This record gives sequence, structure tokens and C-alpha cells, in this order.
Amino acid sequence: MTERTISSQSWGLMALLALLWGASFISIRIALDEIPPLTAMAHRVSWASVVLWAYVLIRRLPLPRGGKVWIGFLGMGLLNNVIPFTLMAWGQLYIPSGLTSIFNATTAIFGVLVAALLLSDEHLSRRKAVGVAIGFAGVVTAIGLESLRNFDITSIAQLAVIAGTISYAFAGVWARKMLSGLAPQLAAAGMLTASTLVLVPVAWIYDGPISLDLQPRTLWAIAYFALGATALAYLLYYRILDLSGSGNLMLVTLMITPIAIILGSVILGETLPSNAYKGFALLALGLIVIDGRLIDRMRRTG
Repeated sequence: MTERTISSQSWGLMALLALLWGASFISIRIALDEIPPLTAMAHRVSWASVVLWAYVLIRRLPLPRGGKVWIGFLGMGLLNNVIPFTLMAWGQLYIPSGLTSIFNATTAIFGVLVAALLLSDEHLSRRKAVGVAIGFAGVVTAIGLESLRNFDITSIAQLAVIAGTISYAFAGVWARKMLSGLAPQLAAAGMLTASTLVLVPVAWIYDGPISLDLQPRTLWAIAYFALGATALAYLLYYRILDLSGSGNLMLVTLMITPIAIILGSVILGETLPSNAYKGFALLALGLIVIDGRLIDRMRRTG
């Protein structure tokens, strides 16, 4: 595989994207002090969809036609937004934001497994299998033996966040099968629209009418995670994809967690147990092994 060089522009955009996504965990936790998870995520997808459709119209991207693409949007909305967003937001009620970001990094681990199971052109090589095994060891370490022995609401919250990352993994396969050939910005707008059509009525039924009569702190948090960490982040993601390729986006995954941990400590006063840091170190090592380029470079120079 040819390794694409990362330009200074790409590094800057990746750092910005990691900051946007890393801070999203903190902004979501702030909003959860006043509104329930379903309502928070309904705000997230609905406002972000408005921004992305505005982008699509300004750029005059061709609009999709036919029922299949809307089925694709619905499936992608469920797998990439509705399920993971709500599970992770609910989990943040009981575990620190930094720990949530650590579990979020397992998305790539599960993505390798799900792709190998469901896509004919993806195979679980020996190197990837080793990386996955190391990643799973990191998950177990981050959860902690105490949580495994004493199964409580914290344990359930941790498993909920991990279930959200598994949903992300299936979303990647769904996108390959159902949304290939679409402009990615259009796919993101359609996905968020489908998510809105699901989450807004569900939140209304379970949480009551959705209102903007909220504390300024909550409104700023919503504005951040909807417009910054979702709409702008998607546009940045696809720009980086064009500039540097999908392989280099693995670096963003490794950059998000330290940012979330630092912001959680500074802004929310969160502290994490030592096993969480050890677990992230193993997860990072697993991702590096799965990516393989650093190992190949060490072999060439050695």
C-alpha cells in the first residue's frame, strides 16, 4: 500500500478535527445536566442536518433519486447516529467523558472485525488479528477487573458506550453497500436527516416537547456539539479524506482521547483510574499494529 504524505495543512486540519471531536464529549456532558440524552441527540442531528443541507444547496450537489438511497440514509442514520449517539450520551451520565472517549477509540478495532466478516474484499490478516487482540486487551483493562466483578450501573454504561462503537463499525459496512457513489457531504446530510426523523419524535414521546428554553450554558453546549462537532466536523473529515486518504485518519482517532481526557479534567474536574490510561495505551498500540505503517517503516530502517 502506498503511504500518502501528510502535508502541514492536513496536520492542521486533523488537529482541529481531533479538538472538535475531543471537546464534544465535554459539551454533551454539560448539556446532560439539564436535558435527557434523547433530547440532546435530537438537537445534535437536527441542527447539523440543516447546516449540511445548506452546504449541499450552496455547492449545488446533485440531489439523490430513488428509494434505495433513502433506505441507505435511514440505515446509516440508525447505525451511525441514532444508536451510537444515544448510547454514548446515556453512558456519559454514569462514566467520565474521558473514559467515554477511550471506549470510542475501539470503533476502529470493531470496524476491522465487522468488515472482515461482511465484506468480501476485507480480510483479517495475521497482523490485523494481533492488533485486534491487543485492542480487546485494552478494552478489558480500561473497564477494570473491579467493574467486571461488581456488575452495576457503571458497568452497564461502559458496555453501552462499547455497543455504540460496534454500531459505528456496522455503519461503515452499510455505507459501502448502500451509499457508494454519493458525494460524502450529501450522504452525511441525508444520514442526519434520517436521524432527525427518528430521534425528534422518539425524544418528544419519551422526554416531552423539545424546547430551547434552556440555560445559556446548555444552549452553548448544544450549539457546539451540533454545529461544531457534527456539521463542521463532517466537512473537515471529508476534506482530510481528500487530502490525506483514509489511512491517515487513524491518527485522528489517537488524538481525540488525550484531548477529551485533558478537557474533562480541566473543565469538569474529572479524574480517571490508572487502568483507564493503561487501557488506552493498549488500544493505541492495537490501532498502530492494525494500521501497520509504523511497523513497516521500522523494518525498513532497521
